[in-house]
Order: sequence, then structure tokens, then C-alpha cells
Amino acid sequence: MATSLDKMSRKELLELRDKVEIALKNAEKRDRKEALKAAEKAAAEFGFSLSDLSGNGSKLPKSPKANAKYKNPSNPEQTWSGRGRKPQWVHDALKAGADISDLEI
Repeated sequence: MATSLDKMSRKELLELRDKVEIALKNAEKRDRKEALKAAEKAAAEFGFSLSDLSGNGSKLPKSPKANAKYKNPSNPEQTWSGRGRKPQWVHDALKAGADISDLEI
């Protein structure tokens, strides 16, 4: 289909553009369906479904909360496991001259 765009009116070009956009959307839908079928087939060859592989609805189990290793001597309710950022009370205690071993539970 050899269409000379130079000879088309503005209205005809706009109509053509609209038709091309619709055709592109339809082609994308078709390609997505084909890709989904191919992915499902590939997963099935290994004994999985796509939802098994994508993690939809099933989250990995969280690691258990770490037990506290340190406590604030001035407020025993404040504890720290030793993981992650040090709480401000740990920084304050160390700045005041305490050793980290002094804060151990």
C-alpha cells in the first residue's frame, strides 16, 4: 500500500494517524497475549505457574526479629539488637565515655 503522504489533506492525515494508533494498540495487546502464553508455557515446563514465579500473593517469609543485645542504662525499655543504625541513646552513651560492652544486656 503505497500512500503518498505529501498529497493527503490534513484531515486525511489525522484520520490515518488515529487509525495507526488504534492498530498499534491492538498489535500491542496481541503481542502481550502471545508473550504471556509463551511465559506460561516456559514456566509449566519447569513445573511452575507464573504466579509461583512472580510472587503474586505469596511473600517470602520475613526473618525473625533480632533479640536485643543492648539496653539504655537510664531507660531499660530502650533496647537495640546491634543491627542497623545505632539509636541516639547509644551514640550519647558512647560520647559520654561508656564502652559498648557496658550497654550489653
